[in-house]
Amino acid sequence: MKSEYNVRVYFSDTDAGGIVYHARYLDFAEHARTEALRSVYSKGQGELLHSNLGFVVKSITISYEKPGFLDDLLTVETSLKEAKRFSAIFLQEVKRGEDTLAVLEVKVAAIDLEKKRPVPIPDEIISALSL
Repeated sequence: MKSEYNVRVYFSDTDAGGIVYHARYLDFAEHARTEALRSVYSKGQGELLHSNLGFVVKSITISYEKPGFLDDLLTVETSLKEAKRFSAIFLQEVKRGEDTLAVLEVKVAAIDLEKKRPVPIPDEIISALSL
């Protein structure tokens, strides 16, 4: 799976100098992962929530390469690096044209939202993400 998500940098995404605030990359990446799942899994996260299945972030590693600026049009490229029974690792690159601004490695785990306990990722989701 490889997905692209475009996002414009707004004033609220920047610090006083017009540079993208470091924590905003987490939001950009979250939105991109949601859209990536939506693009390969037609039922979407809404139906997953109704079945008490959710994904939580277990860990994130971010490498900031170059700054982003007000009004930039950024692309977040998301790909599945690894899928296991209870977790998945996504590689996400935030780019401005050919320039890589940030690289994120995000590990997510599947949980039962009622019990707040880990559960296996359904095979159909792993299959969809692995395409």
